[in-house]
Amino acid sequence: MRLKKTIDRLLAVFLAFAFGLGTGGSLVFAEGMEDTITSKAAVLMEAETGTVILEKNADEVLRPASITKIMTLLLIFDALKAGKIQLDQEVTTSEYAASMGGSQVFLEPGEVQTVETLIKCIAVASANDACVAMAECISGSETEFVAQMNQRAKGLGMNNTHFVNCNGLDTEEHYSSARDVALMSRELITHYPEIFNYSSIWMENITHKTAKGESTFGLANTNKLIRQYAYATGLKTGSTSLAKYCVSATAEKDGVQLIAVIMAAPDYKARFSEASALLDYGFSVCRMYHDTDPETPAPVPVEKGVTEECPVALANEFTYLDMEGLDFSKIEKQLVMNETHKAPIEAGTIAGNLIYSVDGKEIGRVPVLYGDSVRKATLLDCIRKSFVSGFSI
Repeated sequence: MRLKKTIDRLLAVFLAFAFGLGTGGSLVFAEGMEDTITSKAAVLMEAETGTVILEKNADEVLRPASITKIMTLLLIFDALKAGKIQLDQEVTTSEYAASMGGSQVFLEPGEVQTVETLIKCIAVASANDACVAMAECISGSETEFVAQMNQRAKGLGMNNTHFVNCNGLDTEEHYSSARDVALMSRELITHYPEIFNYSSIWMENITHKTAKGESTFGLANTNKLIRQYAYATGLKTGSTSLAKYCVSATAEKDGVQLIAVIMAAPDYKARFSEASALLDYGFSVCRMYHDTDPETPAPVPVEKGVTEECPVALANEFTYLDMEGLDFSKIEKQLVMNETHKAPIEAGTIAGNLIYSVDGKEIGRVPVLYGDSVRKATLLDCIRKSFVSGFSI
C-alpha cells in the first residue's frame, strides 16, 4: 500500500509537470495537485542559474519556523568572509541566549564554545540558543542582528519576508515565503559551499564545559533526507505548531544542484517525501551545460586613445540549464564585438558578446568586457607619440 501510494504520488507529479507549463519557462502545479503536494507552498529551484522549475503558492506569506536559520547562517558566513569572526574564536553564552526555548543544545550562561561548534549546533541540531549566541557575537544584540537579516533579505529580493528573531520561534510579523526561502538558500550554498561540511553531518558530539564540569551532548541532524535521500547535501528543517513542517532541501547529482522548499506540510513525513519527489523530478529533466573552454578574445584596437589596443576578457563562464533534451554537441559559439572601440574606454564595460545558439536560436550570451581603462588622447599625447616614433630605431 505504501509503495503504491508513493508511485501514485510520483506519477501525479509528472503529470502536473506535463500539463502545468507557466510563464517564463517555469512550471507551476496543475489544478488538483493539492492531492499530491499536500504542503501549503513549494518551490523547486536550480541553484546555479536560479531558475524556478516548479512552484506552488510560492509567494504566499507563511511562518518559516527554523528555516529562518538559513539567513542566520548566511550572516555568520558573511562575517567569516569579512574577517569579523574566525572559526576558532570563542563565544560566551549570555543569560538571554541560554534562555531560548524550543530546539536547543542547552548552552548555559557563561558557557564558552567556538564559532565552528555553534555553526554545527545551528546547522545540525537547529539550536535556538546557539543562534542567539552567534547573533550577539556578530552584532552585539539579537535586535541589531535581525535588522541585518532584514537588510540582507531586501538585497536578495525577498519581498515577502520579515524577520523578528534569528531562530524562527513563532511571533507576530515574522514571516517568509517558499520563493524567498529558496532565494536565501541559493545565496548561502552558492557563495558558501562550505556549509555542506556542516549541513551533511548526521551525528556528532559536542562538549559542554561549565562550572559544573564537562559533559558530552549529541547532535543529531533534524534533516532526515541526509540519510534517506542519496544525493542530499542539506540544508535546513523547521517546525512549530503554527508553521507546521518546513524544509529547504538541497541535493546534487551529475553536476546539477537543486533546492526543494516545502512549507506548511501537514506532517514531518510529508515534508521529506514531497521534497524528495520534487528533487527526483528535477534530476530527471535537468542537465547543465558548462563551456569550460570558451574562445579567448584578442585585444581590440582602440581609436583615439593613449594606447592603440585594449585587452578584453569574458565576464564569466557560460552555463545553460536544459530541460528539453538539447543535444549539447549542436551548440555553436559566435564572438560578436562592438564595431568600433573609441576612447575613452572604462574598464569593465562591454566590448562585445560571446553568443551561444542552437539551430540559429540564441540560448544565451556572455559579455566581453574591457580589461583596462583607456583615456582619450590629447593633442599633447599625439605630439609625444609622434616625437617618440620619429626617433625610434
